[in-house]
Amino acid sequence: MLTPLGRGTAAVSAALFAAGWWLGYPEPAMLGVAGLAAVAAAVLWTLPSPKLAVRRDIAPVRVARGEPAVGVLHVTNEGRAVRGLSARDAAGSTDVAVDVPRLRSGGSRSVTYRLPTERRGEIPVGPLRLVRADPLRLARRVREYGTPRTLLVRPRTVPLALLPSGRAHHLEGPTSDRSPAGTATFHALREYVIGDELRHVHWKSSARTGTLMVRQLVDASLPTTTVVLEARPESWPEPDDFELAVDAAASVAAGAASASFPVRVLTGAGPVADTRGGPGDVEVLLDRLTAVAAEPGPRSAADAVRRVPAGGSLVVITRDGAELGRIAAVRSRFDRVVVLRIRPERETPVPPGVHLIDVADLDGLAEAWRRLGGVR
Repeated sequence: MLTPLGRGTAAVSAALFAAGWWLGYPEPAMLGVAGLAAVAAAVLWTLPSPKLAVRRDIAPVRVARGEPAVGVLHVTNEGRAVRGLSARDAAGSTDVAVDVPRLRSGGSRSVTYRLPTERRGEIPVGPLRLVRADPLRLARRVREYGTPRTLLVRPRTVPLALLPSGRAHHLEGPTSDRSPAGTATFHALREYVIGDELRHVHWKSSARTGTLMVRQLVDASLPTTTVVLEARPESWPEPDDFELAVDAAASVAAGAASASFPVRVLTGAGPVADTRGGPGDVEVLLDRLTAVAAEPGPRSAADAVRRVPAGGSLVVITRDGAELGRIAAVRSRFDRVVVLRIRPERETPVPPGVHLIDVADLDGLAEAWRRLGGVR
């Protein structure tokens, strides 16, 4: 309950009082009494337990790295008037201080405070701790309110177009495996919704279930965009370089998913996400990439490439070009192979059949990607 200042004041005051009493000097004894009285008053100040109803909101719950996110603290005083309250909210490893103004009985206050979003990840926010302290900060009383919530600080992205694969797609229907009017490849049966074409109704299943059922069809020729991210810690001595690598991976994946194409993301440690071209795929990809961290493992990005199913576009994100030869060895298995080097330290010869982009920032990636889209 006593702060370090309060404990020090109590110890010094007790020593002054004892020395003054023992040596017969009233002045040190009076100073000691005053100090002990101040500590006792501080303890009494913080003894009352405020009756508060506290609620905390986070807006937005998902945010790109570096963009603003705020916590909104709603405090209602259900007891006597209180003052001298401050709240501390834990946001990951950061402790955010929030001052709550004086509250009269029955009064409510809403306080907005900014949450740290400089680092990507799942940031636990809370529990909320209300601190009641005396004016001299000799004593304080801490109470916790609410349960922790999670702020998702997701990778930053820039708009990137889908790379042309040079493949012809099915001539019937759009390129989405979740579209009710897909192509001639059967995927599943589902209930009829307004707008479905009657030629897709499965009459036998409709008669058996008593509900109008339609065939859901997919375009089996949709090429998959595969993103392989180098995630071994020894490859990223600078944490900011790894963050840029994750941002680049998220931009490539989100660009392909926005065009309703399948996307596969993996590291040497294993798969991160595998989407099939649905309307919510961008959110799924960004959420999965939020949790990606540099972790040790025996397999590099080039090792992961060798396990990727053939077809579609392959995008490998690494820091240097040491394994360009191994990546180029699988060139024949994919329609297009692109290697993104994040802030490389030296130039590397580019093997035939591999498109190489050196990335210093996301804006540079967007410009280089636009030029690459015009290269066959």
